[in-house]
Amino acid sequence: MDIKTINAQISVSPQIAPSDLKDIAAAGFRSVICNRPDGEAADQPTFEEIESAAKDAGLETRYLPIVAGKVQDEDADDFGNALLELPGPVFAYCRTGTRSATLWSLSQAKTMAPSDILAATKAAGYDMAGVVRRIVNGGKTPTDTADAAFDVVIVGGGAAGIAVASSLLSRKPGLDVAIIDPADIHYYQPGWTMVGGGIFDAETTAKTMGSLIPSGVHWLKSAVAAFEPKDNAVILDGCRVVKYNRLVVCPGLKLDWNKVEGLVETLGKNGVTSNYRYDLAPYTWELVKGLKKGRALFTQPPMPIKCAGAPQKAMYLSASNWERMGVLKDIDVQFMNAGGVLFGIKDYVPALMEYVERYNADLNFFHNLVAVDGPAKTATFAVNKPDSDPETVTVEFDMMHVTPPQTAPDFIRVSPLADEAGWIDVDQSTLRHKEYENIWSLGDVMNAPNAKTAAAARVQAPIVAENLVDDIDGKSPTAIYNGYGSCPLTVERGKIVLAEFGYGGTLLPSFPKWLIDGTKPTRAAWVLKEQILPPVYWKAMLRGKEWMAKPEKVSAS
Repeated sequence: MDIKTINAQISVSPQIAPSDLKDIAAAGFRSVICNRPDGEAADQPTFEEIESAAKDAGLETRYLPIVAGKVQDEDADDFGNALLELPGPVFAYCRTGTRSATLWSLSQAKTMAPSDILAATKAAGYDMAGVVRRIVNGGKTPTDTADAAFDVVIVGGGAAGIAVASSLLSRKPGLDVAIIDPADIHYYQPGWTMVGGGIFDAETTAKTMGSLIPSGVHWLKSAVAAFEPKDNAVILDGCRVVKYNRLVVCPGLKLDWNKVEGLVETLGKNGVTSNYRYDLAPYTWELVKGLKKGRALFTQPPMPIKCAGAPQKAMYLSASNWERMGVLKDIDVQFMNAGGVLFGIKDYVPALMEYVERYNADLNFFHNLVAVDGPAKTATFAVNKPDSDPETVTVEFDMMHVTPPQTAPDFIRVSPLADEAGWIDVDQSTLRHKEYENIWSLGDVMNAPNAKTAAAARVQAPIVAENLVDDIDGKSPTAIYNGYGSCPLTVERGKIVLAEFGYGGTLLPSFPKWLIDGTKPTRAAWVLKEQILPPVYWKAMLRGKEWMAKPEKVSAS
């Protein structure tokens, strides 16, 4: 037997024999559903034989035969009713298990999120791409698929999405472009570190989405439920279907707050904060101003995360403020990093270590936050140091800045576009999808080995636009991405270590050393971060003005 577990309620498998029923009962199952009609194959046992063996094993049975490829809506209803009526857990089978998995998927579509259904069946080894529209439509066959179609559809209206839309239109003004995003507000997320440090007001980092969508671009205010790349279709919530000639996928990533036990319940109170959320960054500043003594924890989860320097930026800016307030000597600063290094590019580490020592901060590597007890003000970490046995430690705190675990969005992870880790699978040079040639991706959601930062998206947007237009014009992609990313590390109030690098840790400075030496803290880099980059973001990047972001070109072979 090849038992595939979908969830605790149901498992499915290919065809079984009467001799398997005792083992099925011994595995803890209490019921069996047969979804294969008798007589499909000469070597197939009849349901009567299965039923007799099941009865001897103490199992209940149900016969719901389905012809391969012909699962009707009422069949799914019958399967759902059987799951409610039969004692569980339930074992279902057909020739390969696919019909049983399909029936389960459709029967759960009214109560489960499509991404959860697709994730469960994918983990069990079954691809539900053929019924994804029905899943999104609550398990029913859609009656209306005559929806919108565009030259280019962009999934995501964040920094990457709006920038690439503007860059496309600057190259080909007549393109019919749509952006899909359900959000009302667009955020300048790089500013939240400065909000948490008391430099920016949170309100300056937010604008309405409608004010930023480029003129002439259609805004489809909806969430994406699934992709059908073989049919050039995006399925929206409510089972609306949007067709495209070319697709750009850039919805960002998911902050997985729920992955840390107790975190959601205590965010924004009990001294627990995060600059990774618009509404919490001001609370960071409140806590910093109010803390006169005690222990401050700053956490960093396993990679990948957006802006890998942000966890320590929060630490440096907080410590700099405590230093200015004259209370730093009474505060125990602890950096709890799930990884094993302070920063991934060694050239910047010496300057950062000077500040670690200046603020008397302790570096705790291989410490991954797994639980928080807000009222008790304790944080629990899984510690997995090399050559040591895993252990768990609990640490008391007075203030804790949390960087949440991060993954690709659910609807991306379960899609045909994702790699095994759940990220969009692209060629790291052209940012074109490895399998589907009319799909591109950029920003935090794709799997190229670059830093996930807004600066990276600023450079990627023109590259994707250039290559997509090349494709429209019948040419091979000519713009090449070198992995550029930038991380302005705010090491003190008024100074920044401007880390700029590409693939393999290659340093890629934008300025001459006499102006900004990125390996050292400089006032000039602070001015860049505080005064120059915000207007560059709002007035240049999002409007297709590619300041210091012209694509590197290669001749087509």
